[in-house]
Amino acid sequence: MIESVQPPQERKNLLHEDHSAPEIHIIRSAYRVMGEKGVYRVPLQEIADAAGVSKSVLLYYFKSKENLVLTVMRWVLNQIAERIRASVSHVNDADERIRLMIDTIFSDPLQNRRFYLTYIGLIGHAASSDSFGHLSATFRSTVNAIYAEVIKDGYDSQTFKVRDISEAATVIRAIIEGLYIQWLQEEDWKRLHAWYKDACLAAVLTYLTGEIEGASLQRSGMATSESISESG
Repeated sequence: MIESVQPPQERKNLLHEDHSAPEIHIIRSAYRVMGEKGVYRVPLQEIADAAGVSKSVLLYYFKSKENLVLTVMRWVLNQIAERIRASVSHVNDADERIRLMIDTIFSDPLQNRRFYLTYIGLIGHAASSDSFGHLSATFRSTVNAIYAEVIKDGYDSQTFKVRDISEAATVIRAIIEGLYIQWLQEEDWKRLHAWYKDACLAAVLTYLTGEIEGASLQRSGMATSESISESG
């Protein structure tokens, strides 16, 4: 069964919030520090120092550390979702939309590492906090809707072969996030960023088209079946 997808103009941006210039400055500073040291391992004073303000100013704008963390996460998740949406908005070719989407998601090793380390912290707290759980679910549904829109266009043009658009969107997100978790564990994560991006694109297109995409991706230091059999 192929689901209908709500047109973009009919969807509300549930992640967007308006902020003043001082708030944006604090949010950016907090995100940078959280991405380096972890969401809940950074004291308010360190965030205040990074923003060049007093701790009382942080509390004036955000009331509590939990509210600041929620605001920071909502802000960055909205930025990510908007970038993905913008990357595919002016392209009609289904394969090219996927390529642009993956290019946007795997944009820069430092930025990606900061985001996913922070995002993993959000997922960890979502299990025990209703506020974080709601935010995590909102981001998940927003990104899934963007993926579903791209998949539906490819399905309508008979480029993609999927049995259910919603299911396919979930699988694509799982491929992307799963590869990111593997990448975060790499010692040489900067150098291997491009390899993981290519692997992600190949995996997503193979899943959507039912055809093997490209040659096998080799990376130095990775054992192949040939090298294993030869050593045996």
